[in-house]
Amino acid sequence: MATKSPSKGGGKGLAAEVQPSPELSKIVGSKPIPRSEVTKKVWDYIKANGLQDQTNKRMINADDNLRVIFGGKNQVSMFEMTALVNKHLKA
Repeated sequence: MATKSPSKGGGKGLAAEVQPSPELSKIVGSKPIPRSEVTKKVWDYIKANGLQDQTNKRMINADDNLRVIFGGKNQVSMFEMTALVNKHLKA
């Protein structure tokens, strides 16, 4: 059975590289990265800036950078956040 050599970038699904919008680039950087890495970087940003709601951990509070991504909303659920972030990614 042949083995595949690991390749940088490309792939499908979560491994496929996507281009962040200029707004999202302020959080995750401007280079194309896999969708899974976008999610990781957004969560790193949320945790580093203390934006997870303290009483309801499923809610994310927006700062100025995230408010643009969240369509002007001050708070979104973590599930809604995924859909809103995806609107700022180009395959």
